[in-house]
Amino acid sequence: MIKVEESSELFSLLNAENQALDEIMTDFNSKFPRIRHFRLCTSLLMLLEDKSVLKSTQRLVAFTILHQAYSSQQSSMNPFISFLINAACNEEAEKYERGFILQLLASSNSSNSKEVLKQTATDFVKGFDPSSQAFPQQEQLQQQYCDRVHPEPYNCLLRNATVKNVVPDPDVPSGCDLNSPEFDLEPGAKPKLGSGDRDEALTGLLQNLSLEGFGPRWIRPLPPRLLIQDELVWLNPDNNHELQWDYGMCADTSRGAAVRDLIAKALKGPLAPAQQEQVFVELGNDPKLVYHCGLTPIKLPDLVENNPLIAVEVLIKLINSAEIAEYVFVMLIYLSCFITEMISIPAL
Repeated sequence: MIKVEESSELFSLLNAENQALDEIMTDFNSKFPRIRHFRLCTSLLMLLEDKSVLKSTQRLVAFTILHQAYSSQQSSMNPFISFLINAACNEEAEKYERGFILQLLASSNSSNSKEVLKQTATDFVKGFDPSSQAFPQQEQLQQQYCDRVHPEPYNCLLRNATVKNVVPDPDVPSGCDLNSPEFDLEPGAKPKLGSGDRDEALTGLLQNLSLEGFGPRWIRPLPPRLLIQDELVWLNPDNNHELQWDYGMCADTSRGAAVRDLIAKALKGPLAPAQQEQVFVELGNDPKLVYHCGLTPIKLPDLVENNPLIAVEVLIKLINSAEIAEYVFVMLIYLSCFITEMISIPAL
């Protein structure tokens, strides 16, 4: 939820029980940017939900932060206003805690009521007089501080089924109040929760608390089987495949290479009679070499101009191919250009 350094600084503010509450809020606003207020307040809310986690003075400081972090806005805009109202109406809570929250809520509407923030948490607990504090009904507080009245509290079924992040310490007897004065420690001694360090446990909770707790896992039913016989064939796939052998992998390609080299020379100039004869022999022995000799329709005019006999032999071999139409088309263009050039030459 929050960073390690943030948890340490927030816990130090909770322990400032002898510091005025308005000074604590000044430190809170100076240490934490506004964009982090919601995460910090959410962590405090989860600590406040279990009464055994924080001491009485720490709880008052936490309630102050929840309220004053959004004091610049209307009360209905505070995301924790419902929690504060519910805590103020909780009859099982201590009366000084309920009275403190009521005075916090009133401080947002009256400047005189802000005197509560000038006290320390310790002074408020010691000086609180229950007879001087009125405890209104929950509906009245909702009408006064919320934008709507909730007749019944919202209960999340999934959250009710979760295991809380905080569990009772097995080393502490049941019903024992750790905040009782009889457990006050000597100066300089660290407070302990059972056999563990209470401060260390609280900072660890601030760093690792989550909104969900340990919730139940969603049930994921197995999908039904299809009504076909071979649906589960993929569990034991059939790997008896026949190998396809490439018989041309190790074939002798030297003859094709020789024809390619001779055709490449034939495109640039006339070949010697012996070279022409070699081309005729190779094409006669393997007519398919004509498809791998490197000749294309665009190169055909060069072959006709330099070695016309080889060009004729190649066209004869290509007569049944699908590309013969392209070769014929190129030859027609070549011949038309040749005839036009011959006509334009004046007679001597």
